[in-house]
Amino acid sequence: MITIGKTNTLHVSKQNSSGIYLSDKGSGKHVLLVDERPKKYELDEMLRVFVFVDGEGHLCATTRIPWAQVNEIAYLRVVSVNYYGAFLDWGMQKNLLLPYSEQHHELDVGDFYFVKLLLDEKERLIASTKLTAHVSDEMQQNEFTVGQKVNLLITDQTPLGIKAIVNHTHWGVLYENEVFETLQRGQRIEGLIKHIREDLRLDLALHEAGYGKVAPLTERILTMLHENGGAMTVSDKSPPETIYALFGVSKKVFKQAIGALYKQKQIVIEPTRIRLA
Repeated sequence: MITIGKTNTLHVSKQNSSGIYLSDKGSGKHVLLVDERPKKYELDEMLRVFVFVDGEGHLCATTRIPWAQVNEIAYLRVVSVNYYGAFLDWGMQKNLLLPYSEQHHELDVGDFYFVKLLLDEKERLIASTKLTAHVSDEMQQNEFTVGQKVNLLITDQTPLGIKAIVNHTHWGVLYENEVFETLQRGQRIEGLIKHIREDLRLDLALHEAGYGKVAPLTERILTMLHENGGAMTVSDKSPPETIYALFGVSKKVFKQAIGALYKQKQIVIEPTRIRLA
């Protein structure tokens, strides 16, 4: 089955004077390959392509893959505005239309906006800034589970922390006192579901908590101590930012790791440093 607005793996079904055609061997549909610089392909060769409907209603494909696909949310820049709406750079030869009917306020050329990619009534890809219709504050029962790995799109700073869009469908929060790295608006990053609140809203985390990260961290600490002459100017009194910069973990996980090494009598913990025993 060929899915419009998504990447598909299709095979070269025929070539003639009109061009190269692809199909999926199931639907009977043929898709015209419209690469800017088409090369020669073997008959039945498999290609990973992005499928779309062009302005004339033809089903087309390209080996160029956009930065976002249908039903995904992306942070895209407005490159022009005209009678039809705003046009966004999404990594393709032709820019993506954001119709006036899908704008909740006037957009400025050069600025970035969060948009959802949709199919219009003619199955052509368009964008929408009306995220409230597409991103939910509350999950459905059993839609997510604690500890589940998810894809995050970083949006805005709030009094609680940093808002993020989870798997293109839901809002979640990364609490400020648990984030030890700089996150940029529009950044995509992997995270996990830390907690599901009673109101079915999502609390997020960037890393696994607890002892799941301690064992590999102890090995890294020992390796770094050996590489640094047996001592490092970091301890359980060091600021969380310093610990994260060195090891990429929270202070809590770091303290658990050096505590384990101390109990094994492999290191000595001093006020301003740790050293090999």
